[in-house]
Amino acid sequence: MYIIAGLGNPGDNYKYTRHNMGFLTIDNLAEKLNIKVNKIKFKSLIGEGNYKGEKVILVKPQTYMNNSGEALRDIVKFYKIDISNLIVIVDDIDIEFATLKVKRSGSAGTHNGLKSIIYQLIDDKFPRIKVGIGQKREGQDLANFVLSGFTKSEGAQIEQTIDKAADCAIEIMDRGVESAMNKFNGK
Repeated sequence: MYIIAGLGNPGDNYKYTRHNMGFLTIDNLAEKLNIKVNKIKFKSLIGEGNYKGEKVILVKPQTYMNNSGEALRDIVKFYKIDISNLIVIVDDIDIEFATLKVKRSGSAGTHNGLKSIIYQLIDDKFPRIKVGIGQKREGQDLANFVLSGFTKSEGAQIEQTIDKAADCAIEIMDRGVESAMNKFNGK
């Protein structure tokens, strides 16, 4: 069983912002796996399906980014899954725009959503897919930057990266984190 969680903020005013890469990737992945993400459960919008005989649960926590761990704690506890079968998809300001970085585990860095998950699960041994959203301009407020949208030219690039991030989650399920790291890191 896999739980794939994309982090973001609920509500239409956040839908196409830099901070919602996780939600947008879950939408893309749901389409690829033919899973409807339309049930409210575990403080999240979820969808359940199967992929190659394996149960897959797609999750969009509705707790807002900084409290994502509350939702994931509940769902991981309920299903009693091995933490390495939780895949988390997030935005990242510290990697190049429109690139991916796959990590097996590790610290949250500057990401408050990841901090919340690690705090609530008391564990950081879950794979994560990070989507590069670019860096804020000097003097620009971080919150304003991550809650901003994309320019037209950035939009096309980020759509391709979201598609790759969904493929990356599938790669992790198919061949493992190591394979996904080799295939997708920096692309």
